Amino acid sequence: MTTTAPARFLLLGDSHAGPIGRAAQNAGIPFQGGPIGPGREFTDSFFTVRDTPEGSDVVFHAEEAEEHYRRFLGELGVAALAGLDVPLVATFGFCAHFVALRENWDLYRDRSGSVPSAFLASPLFDAIVRAAVRDSLGFYGHAVSLGLRVLAVMPPQRVPGQSDPTVFMAAQESIRLAVAERGAEIVDLRRRTTSPDGLQRPELCEANDEIHGNLAFGRVILTELLDRGL
Repeated sequence: MTTTAPARFLLLGDSHAGPIGRAAQNAGIPFQGGPIGPGREFTDSFFTVRDTPEGSDVVFHAEEAEEHYRRFLGELGVAALAGLDVPLVATFGFCAHFVALRENWDLYRDRSGSVPSAFLASPLFDAIVRAAVRDSLGFYGHAVSLGLRVLAVMPPQRVPGQSDPTVFMAAQESIRLAVAERGAEIVDLRRRTTSPDGLQRPELCEANDEIHGNLAFGRVILTELLDRGL
């Protein structure tokens, strides 16, 4: 999105960034960025750190993601991530439904077919999840090390049929803690957007879709970002 007023933030992420961008666009909030690829591309080995005359930067391995990223930086008038002078809002790494694919956890199921809660709370589970999203964690850590204000937005609480709900909930908690440890601010709206069962309220879900939040969900996130001073 190209804006005439100064952008308030740079938005980078997977498809979960879409409702945030649409909400900002509809509200007339100037920003730059948006989704740069599918969530499965932003877990492991998706970027490389590069030093440039303008400061430290990242290069996205996927051609489409890199093209979007360069265009966004160009619209902001900066040549490298280190030159960013607005907050960075990102959704990288929070594609917990990929981590929670049922087939990934068959080895750990008990006789009832469930993944035991003791295992989900174990250091081994946490290590497996962190390894699965290690490049996302590296991205947040690098951005924070550059002195940027980084806000990481947690995903809609939606679990597709091919994913295990209990693993999803535990995995996103491991991811949340790991991202927070790297210095990013966590935008966690679960108390405001879920039903008593912990899943996303229907009015905040994209219709005919198992994973995404809708524009109303994006507005909730945008309101939180603005309340935080963006």
